[in-house]
Amino acid sequence: MRKVAFIGANSIEFSQSDIVDLCNMSELGELEFALFDPNTGLLDRVAALSRAIVERTGAGAAVRTYDKRRRALTGADYVITELEVGGIDATCVDLDVPARYGVRQPSVDTLSIGGIFRGLRTLPVMVELAQEMVAHCPDAWLLSYTNPMAMSIQAILDATPLRRVVGLCHSVRETHEELAALVGMAPADVGFRAAGLNHQAFVLRFEHQGTSLYPRLDDALAAVQLPPRMRLRAELYRRFGFFPTAPEGTAEYFPWIMRHDQELARLSAVADCAADRAAGYRRQMADLTHAVAERAVGPLGPTDELAAGFIHSIETGVEREVYATVRNCGLLPDFPDGCCVEVPCTVGANGATPTAIGPMPPQLAALCRTFLNVTELTVRAVLSGSRDHVRHAAMLDPNTSATLPMPEIAALCDELLAAHEHLLPDSLR
Repeated sequence: MRKVAFIGANSIEFSQSDIVDLCNMSELGELEFALFDPNTGLLDRVAALSRAIVERTGAGAAVRTYDKRRRALTGADYVITELEVGGIDATCVDLDVPARYGVRQPSVDTLSIGGIFRGLRTLPVMVELAQEMVAHCPDAWLLSYTNPMAMSIQAILDATPLRRVVGLCHSVRETHEELAALVGMAPADVGFRAAGLNHQAFVLRFEHQGTSLYPRLDDALAAVQLPPRMRLRAELYRRFGFFPTAPEGTAEYFPWIMRHDQELARLSAVADCAADRAAGYRRQMADLTHAVAERAVGPLGPTDELAAGFIHSIETGVEREVYATVRNCGLLPDFPDGCCVEVPCTVGANGATPTAIGPMPPQLAALCRTFLNVTELTVRAVLSGSRDHVRHAAMLDPNTSATLPMPEIAALCDELLAAHEHLLPDSLR
């Protein structure tokens, strides 16, 4: 029996999709889904939905909940995680407190001041999880959907001996599908290659039978009214020459947008607010409660979820290409060795083999290095317990530094450190 541990059952979307896909993979044999989340009420609801999926697919997998994380991990072959340390309350703090200082943020999960503080809360938990895996399931793979992804994977690799760890994100695949649709082609017919950092990678090759599709994309972009979610990415493409894979809500990664109302309007980069985020979370919880009560498990056909596909390739040897966040060891020579980059990997019976991309266009490498500055300093702040590095990360963050002078950045950091004190390691309190 293969044991797949889901740590952080609050990731309802991913846990359902992965469980549906794994239940449709009869060639994997017997499976146990081991679920853990400190929110036991939510855990019970997710477990009930998971059991309904297993029953309706006829997969026969065991679904078990655990009251201790280490018990869920013991003997696991794969660990899937999507953590949100502090939950919606902490996210609302990350939105509300900076907003009083004038810092606007749409996303707060990867960069900007909110991404930094999500990292301060999340990285210690990810490192603890990796240490427990070394003790209780040393040969398991950690497949992480957790944001901030580049920070959390780097912290694990820097602080623990765990090496079977990858970050998985949908943004590259979704961009591939969106661009193919814009030029009127099926994704399978498009030669596609992207690389960079999670949430800041770029499409380096976009072609059909050796001919670049970028001129065709130019025509398509000029001919259609772009949906709001694509307007910022189209603008970055026009300015930097390569289409970004960044998801919706990444305006806060750059210094040119969030301070300017006209740019917010032109690029449909509306800043989020805590009330909207909390209302969305309440709707999600209500939907989950209804689904459990009605046993409404949703579609039961394959969803092509990333972690499930990764597991299938390892177990069966059927190779597939998966974009993953991994340690940079010469894969992107413009970036420092040791940082974590997003590149295509060939996954099969021998594990995950990253593809060496070579030099990036210089303007892309330069833009990504501004992202890496914040990532590196946040990781160092956590691993060294340096509150000074928290402030350094914020002072070098593009959005925060474009909005506030240094004394106000320091004051903002101090206020957020105090607000999140109960969620931070002792060294940062």
